[in-house]
Amino acid sequence: MKVNIKAALLSALVLPGLGQLYRGSKVKGGVMILLVNVFLLGALFLAMQGMGKIMLSAKFSGISGVEKVLETMRNDTPAARWLLAAFFGLWLYGVVDALLNDGSCKR
Repeated sequence: MKVNIKAALLSALVLPGLGQLYRGSKVKGGVMILLVNVFLLGALFLAMQGMGKIMLSAKFSGISGVEKVLETMRNDTPAARWLLAAFFGLWLYGVVDALLNDGSCKR
């Protein structure tokens, strides 16, 4: 299997940035792994924070409809959606970069 394909598969299937590390771009791979973790943990934190509000209001008002919960999550946590969109953008960049870059610095 070619090195480009292996690197792209590592970035796509395991962790964005791992393909860059495999190709030899240590700084780019490390930064990508750090950003992926920040994006995912930030989105998880915001979603859980919004879910806590929903559970608290449902306990006191007795509302348990799925549509109501989803609508409240959609309105209360727009930043979580942005963080997840940034994660998917970084994931796509990691796959394409690992597939197309040859790892050498050309000037």
